[in-house]
Amino acid sequence: GGWTIVFARAGEQVRVYDAAGDIRDRFMEIVAGQLDDLKTYDLLDEPAAILGRIIICDNLGEVVEGARFIQESVFEQTDVKPEISNAIGPLLSDGAIVGSSTSGIPSSAFTEHVVNRERFLVTHPVNPPYLAPIVEVVPAPWTAKDAIDGALALMTAVGQSPVLVRREVEGFILNRLQGVLLREAWDLYQEGYASAEDIDKTVSEGLGLRWSFMGPFETIDMNAPGGVADYAERLGPLYHSIQKSRTDPQPWSAELISAVDNERRAKLPMEKLAERRKWRDRRLMALAAHRSKQASE
Repeated sequence: GGWTIVFARAGEQVRVYDAAGDIRDRFMEIVAGQLDDLKTYDLLDEPAAILGRIIICDNLGEVVEGARFIQESVFEQTDVKPEISNAIGPLLSDGAIVGSSTSGIPSSAFTEHVVNRERFLVTHPVNPPYLAPIVEVVPAPWTAKDAIDGALALMTAVGQSPVLVRREVEGFILNRLQGVLLREAWDLYQEGYASAEDIDKTVSEGLGLRWSFMGPFETIDMNAPGGVADYAERLGPLYHSIQKSRTDPQPWSAELISAVDNERRAKLPMEKLAERRKWRDRRLMALAAHRSKQASE
């Protein structure tokens, strides 16, 4: 649904297919609700016009035929990805590109024996993609250059912010960065340094405020009088010492997960989780509206 909004909002005609009939039946209602929320925050003008560019299809052939770009968003499973890729490959029109929403599985793991494999790559979004514009574009070793260039150009044209990952790496860039932060958050919690809520607060009320408009390199460039080189001289030894203190990473244990889960459920009961997700999306909408206004000034 998120990708559908991205493309249809940008004026593209979008065909949608899901193997589950109940999802196809509810799809337009779900997207309509998301569009209404975006309208509330002045992030789009005419929800009805966007809905009019979306067609629900009854089979895979109908949705792929004649398409210049196909976004595959099936389950994050190595047995499912090859199946859908093998089904899509023979149906592609000349020059068509297939992007996968996978969060960490490289396309070489599920397209090696696919017909037209040179047209496949990863286009990994942040959810929901119509609010968080970053897209990781990750080619396989055999992805054609014009497919890479085409994916980058299309993502830019529809309002996303593509990042080219030059070669495959587990987790790509976003989840490797996120993974380092998560690993340290779990370790700090397990070792009793702070509650899960206070660790979250350190990001939401601190680091995250800067990270909403600048990345780690620009952040440190601003944080020392002499820029990056000065920052590295001042604090490089500290970060090196921190890195050396984490030499034996362990899996998150069942006991650790249970402890954090219990703390989160005390803060947010399971029955209110969906409501909180909607709150998150509305906060992202407000932030997107602010960023849009700032860009125009």
